[in-house]
Amino acid sequence: MKKFIADMNFWEVFPEAKIAVLAVKNVKESIQLDEKSATEIKELLNHANREAKKYLPSDVISENPVVHVWREAYSKFPTKKGARCSIEALLKRVLHDNPVGTIAPTVDITNAISLKYALPIGAEDLDKVVGDIHVGRMKGGESFLPIGSDKQEPPLENEIAYYDDAGVICRCWNWRDGQRTEVTDDTTTEFIAMECVEPERYHQLEEAVNELEKLLQYYVGAETMYKAIIDKEHPEMFIKD
Repeated sequence: MKKFIADMNFWEVFPEAKIAVLAVKNVKESIQLDEKSATEIKELLNHANREAKKYLPSDVISENPVVHVWREAYSKFPTKKGARCSIEALLKRVLHDNPVGTIAPTVDITNAISLKYALPIGAEDLDKVVGDIHVGRMKGGESFLPIGSDKQEPPLENEIAYYDDAGVICRCWNWRDGQRTEVTDDTTTEFIAMECVEPERYHQLEEAVNELEKLLQYYVGAETMYKAIIDKEHPEMFIKD
């Protein structure tokens, strides 16, 4: 049995955070969709790009509330210079009239939900995870090879990160994924996490993970193994038998 565990030192920094977790199997990551389904997903993403503009009342990206709250969150732990929450990168494209484009069905669905709800989402290949997945403060120096890099970029001391027994999975909480657990065309079992640090948006977090689950089931055949929302009172859950 594999678990997802939010460490006590994570809650010391973010006592009000909630993390929606979805663990799925039999994902057809490299599926070739029929024309109707492909068109529907493309429109889902296009619509999300358009609707995301409501989260951007200011032309200065950092002044928008959904971005500012994550800038504030990142100020509470050591980060690599320039590291930003993944949702900021998506919204920045919308702000600059460079909408997030089609990549692959599961990526498009995930990006659409992330944009629709302005919440960060990350996915990992669960079969490549060693032991349990944790989120918490790092000692510093743990193994981490980022996607798109050929050299190690270990986390800083006390940096918040997702990690397992083999090293870091995602640096700076929800900034950059590593190659070891990267989702590829061969991935069939996935761990998906969606974070919220705004108590007034907890209901949107629940809506977002439920909608993501349904879309992945419908379009890529994903079967839910476990789903839950983690908080300080419920800091762990099973993610794989």
